[in-house]
Amino acid sequence: MPEPLTASLVVEFPFTRSLGPVQSAFLTGLRERTVLGVRTGDGRVLVPPVEYDPVTAQELRDLVEVGTTGTVTTWAWNPSPRPQQPMSTPFAWVLVRLDGADTALLHVLDAPGPEAVRTGMRVRVRWAERRTGAVTDIACFEPAPDGTAATEAQAAAHTGAFTEPVTGITVPARLEYTHAPGRAQSRYLAGLAERRTLGERCPSCRKVYVPPRGACPTCGVATDEQVEVGPRGTVTTYCIVNIKARGLDIEVPYVYAHIALDGAGLALHGRIGGIPYDQVRMGLRVEPVWTGDGRYPDHYRPTGEPDADYDAYKELL
Repeated sequence: MPEPLTASLVVEFPFTRSLGPVQSAFLTGLRERTVLGVRTGDGRVLVPPVEYDPVTAQELRDLVEVGTTGTVTTWAWNPSPRPQQPMSTPFAWVLVRLDGADTALLHVLDAPGPEAVRTGMRVRVRWAERRTGAVTDIACFEPAPDGTAATEAQAAAHTGAFTEPVTGITVPARLEYTHAPGRAQSRYLAGLAERRTLGERCPSCRKVYVPPRGACPTCGVATDEQVEVGPRGTVTTYCIVNIKARGLDIEVPYVYAHIALDGAGLALHGRIGGIPYDQVRMGLRVEPVWTGDGRYPDHYRPTGEPDADYDAYKELL
């Protein structure tokens, strides 16, 4: 039996957003070693603050300052921190209800081991040495000195005004995972290694899916009849890309298209090359171009055949 295929994949993009007055005040406050919450119409104090009451949807603007000490309401031990997590040594994820707040803040607790953590324990903020206006300005929580009691005294009104407020943030979203293709995708990838494109036919509707999915999404039945399609195909629709992607060595503008390979029941996508971008059109007949030991076509180029009639591919748009 062949060795199962696996691939380590990373999906990553920077998420940038502007901040309203409540979030701006909260993050700027962290930079200034101040924790702010927001008071609801019924008197509850929410930390972290939100712009709208999650119960009534009422707009919230009544900022208050809460304490930098609090109580652990629940926790979970993390024995093996991952890259990019707040601490490189084992730590506890904790929900902490800060003094003066009615809700809990999710953060991390620096503790020597799970035996040192318990629900109800008193903790305090440990501030980061370098603060920029982010939740990581709280480096972590640490156990509070013995005898530190809860207090409501610090739940005091605050204007939310700071010098040079934080008005926007950029958060890197990153997902690392290992993908193991199933039977259908493994056959498809093995075919590409031989410069062949393999699909699977649905036994009910007879549509040929490329890439194959192992089952027909329309009929809900398994597909196991293997069908070789292409290599030539027809451009069904396309877009002109004018923004250069980071890490992609392709000059803009270029064309990305949906291509219905001959014999396939739906279109796959690929880049069109070998023709000026403004001459690409629906119905253009194309063929794959392989480079070196590539496992999939680098791009598709015109075959020189007459354009396909619209009726031949209109169902594949």
